Amino acid sequence: MTMGLRMGPEMFYQYFTDYHLLEKTGIDIPGEAGTIMHNLENIGEVELATMTFGQSFQITPVQLATMVSSVVNGGNRVTPHFGVEIQDRDGNVLKKFSYPVKENIVSEEVSAQMRGILEKVISEGGGNKAYIEGYRIGGKTATSQTLPRSAHKYISSFVGFAPADDPQVLALCIVHDPQGIYYGGTVCAPVVKNIFENILPYLGIEKEVTAEEPLEEQ
Repeated sequence: MTMGLRMGPEMFYQYFTDYHLLEKTGIDIPGEAGTIMHNLENIGEVELATMTFGQSFQITPVQLATMVSSVVNGGNRVTPHFGVEIQDRDGNVLKKFSYPVKENIVSEEVSAQMRGILEKVISEGGGNKAYIEGYRIGGKTATSQTLPRSAHKYISSFVGFAPADDPQVLALCIVHDPQGIYYGGTVCAPVVKNIFENILPYLGIEKEVTAEEPLEEQ
């Protein structure tokens, strides 16, 4: 909230614009929803305060994954898509699809800084339940409260990417109205860990050998 107060509504709103959060991602499936956001002139101190910790506005999971990807991949906002190519029955490629990429969402330097910060969320912080020995994982936990606040219902989430120094895959887990413990780092981070434990070997991404791990004799 202190950071939001220093930024003010105009700058905060401008960042939403710069990250393209106020427009649809353009994913290649119909019916994509848009962001629900206050008009700039309606953002007072209470709205600004709650927005700083991720409440009082709504973005879609696809939008969230797209934005995080642009922050950690060097600053390129890739249009999310399912279609890659068209093949005939013999496997010959008839057509390859291409999708727009918006560059310089953040600078390469800022992206590298964010990868380092988000890796520490896993190695030292609240996302430690997504840690996988031998792999460098980055990520962020989130826990938001739904309206009405008096209902005490929450949305837990966790977004992770790997390898943290050269992201190849990103996963997002969202749980609506978790029962009992509702923190994203507890509810959702283990799900992403399980996904990565299957995906990373499948992609051929090998574990890093650390000083504590003895090398096999040749």
